[in-house]
Amino acid sequence: MKVISIQEPYGSLILKGHKKIETRSWKTNYRGKLYIHTSSTIFKGDNSKAFKYINKEDLVFGYIICKCKLVDCIEMTEEFINSVDSKEKELGVYSIGRYAWILDDIEPIEPIKTRGKLNIWEYEEG
Repeated sequence: MKVISIQEPYGSLILKGHKKIETRSWKTNYRGKLYIHTSSTIFKGDNSKAFKYINKEDLVFGYIICKCKLVDCIEMTEEFINSVDSKEKELGVYSIGRYAWILDDIEPIEPIKTRGKLNIWEYEEG
């Protein structure tokens, strides 16, 4: 299964349905089923906006926690950024030239403890 590791609290915000766009500095041509893994560290930047939507006690570290579909990867333009709702803008980095990974059909799964990796990576069960 294809997996992306995301620092907390952003992985759990996807799981809880608060975040449906993952913002990245790099694009991907991959489309399809994607599992969300929470990395072992918390994001070291300003998380104050994220904690309006989730409690610190709800965070999990080092688990694949949900599955979704990666349906698009859009290079951000001023027009695209202006079309994104304010809640999503609070939960990502939106600037021209970055990429918006559009997630759909987000579903929780039985958590799987595993180490994360950079980029999109492959998890082999067993």
